[in-house]
Amino acid sequence: MNPADEILDIVDENDEVIGQAPRGEVYARGMRHRAVFVLARDAQDRIFVHRRTTIKLVFPSLYDMFVGGVVGAGESYDAAALREAEEELGVSGLPAPVPLFKFLYERGDQTWWSAVYEVRCELPVNPQPEEVAWHDFLPERELEERLGEWEWVPDGLAAYERLRESGT
Repeated sequence: MNPADEILDIVDENDEVIGQAPRGEVYARGMRHRAVFVLARDAQDRIFVHRRTTIKLVFPSLYDMFVGGVVGAGESYDAAALREAEEELGVSGLPAPVPLFKFLYERGDQTWWSAVYEVRCELPVNPQPEEVAWHDFLPERELEERLGEWEWVPDGLAAYERLRESGT
């Protein structure tokens, strides 16, 4: 299926479902929907960092410290977090990602409820080449150094800043 055809729940400012629409229409019309962000750490506590491919519908070629994506119509945040983490990392059998917090991301005509999770990935990763152009597990100190050097997805950066502020 073409990603633009995936059906998403449309939600209001309270994260209540008020309708459904194809992803392409949701993006084109700036409709509020749901997304998950999963911070994946390896056995050495390093964070999975990747650069998105040029063909991504949103934020192509930018760096991200989260794996994740949109929540499908009728799908729970928890189910989407596990599905997206396994898909993007290219693994199966991950433990259930741990929910950390939720926030409403709003920037221009982009708006989505964002559920942030963390998961331990001790499996060898094999990221999807359609999603991930480059990847590595970086120590958090190195990730912090790269924040000012690389161009990051703005929603992931907003989630990471909230994560740092929370001390989680």
